[in-house]
Amino acid sequence: MTRATGTRAVGFDELAALKLLALDGARRGEVKVSCGDLADRLDASNQTASRRLQALEDASFVERDLVSDGQWLTITEDGERALEREYEDYRRIFEHAGELDLHGTVTSGMGEGRHYISLPGYMRQFEEKLGYEPYLGTLNVDLDAESQRARSALEAMDAVPIEGWEDEDRTYGPASCYLCTVHSDDVSFSPVHVIVPDRTHHDESQAELIAPEKLRDELGLLDGDEVTISVEER
Repeated sequence: MTRATGTRAVGFDELAALKLLALDGARRGEVKVSCGDLADRLDASNQTASRRLQALEDASFVERDLVSDGQWLTITEDGERALEREYEDYRRIFEHAGELDLHGTVTSGMGEGRHYISLPGYMRQFEEKLGYEPYLGTLNVDLDAESQRARSALEAMDAVPIEGWEDEDRTYGPASCYLCTVHSDDVSFSPVHVIVPDRTHHDESQAELIAPEKLRDELGLLDGDEVTISVEER
């Protein structure tokens, strides 16, 4: 398998080199690298090691500064995201299949959830596919750093598809809903769904939740309170 990024594809061999660079500290800052040392660790020739570094640079996974006795190298944000994807693959291999815990703190949203959830094209599907009429509003959770990385594992889990639709004025996009339970202290609530619109103002650092009741009231939540979102396979 290869990942097509930048100007050329990055495959397993290049990702193996990227992992070694990260272990040397290139994710945190510049490290000095010699092709000879990297080649020994990859069990490859110097020319092969050099080609892999060039491929990583072409894909914008690393930045390099060549000097007379080697090169200074650092992993870019694109390279870090590639490593995070590999990390999540291994998490799914070694952790219990079908479960994902996300941790974060409650935050106030922009007030858009109430409007969109109430629209008939969505509400009809929520009732039919989720089995309940959602409370008109969402609970927004700012995910911690580890959960932001782990969030990509949602894509490998079963989702309830909410189809896009249109009315006389505009078109509304589709979304995916992931069944979960929300925990706060010793109190839990379910069913809840993480809703992920195809087009959203929220970035990967936040999770948006819908439920048949107002979660803030059911769990006694205020902004800043910590919660755990346990996503499970349907």
